[in-house]
Amino acid sequence: MFIKAIKIKKSSFMVLVAAVVIIIVAVVMAVVAGAQEGVTYQLKTEKQRQKFLADMGWEVSEEYLECKVVIIPEKFNDVYEKYNKLQKKQGFDLEKFKGKTVEIYTYEVKNYPDHEKNIIASLMVYEGELIGGDVSCIELNGFMQGLKKP
Repeated sequence: MFIKAIKIKKSSFMVLVAAVVIIIVAVVMAVVAGAQEGVTYQLKTEKQRQKFLADMGWEVSEEYLECKVVIIPEKFNDVYEKYNKLQKKQGFDLEKFKGKTVEIYTYEVKNYPDHEKNIIASLMVYEGELIGGDVSCIELNGFMQGLKKP
């Protein structure tokens, strides 16, 4: 049997440990960032959509009020650009779905703070996956916000 001992200087060992720690931190940060970007919501069924809205903090109508089919335009106008900014703040990006046909499910929101009526939640779904949405007031001079309850 052959045994060989290696002597490492204390300063070299500290550099090696620091390098290993930096690599581990970088890998963990990359995994966490990738996991956040890769979050998807499968909303193929009414039950899944209802659960998602409840998870966001909303009490909504038992069924959607409306389901419309729209084509996201190939070229965004100012309205779509502003709407997509809201989507990007939520982790979505409609740029990827230009020219695609999507479904928009609309629900009456029953528990918006200081508004008892005229609040709706809209979910944009492409092939069963949530790609965007909003909560808005449909009154004159209404408002629009992201899907999570404030």
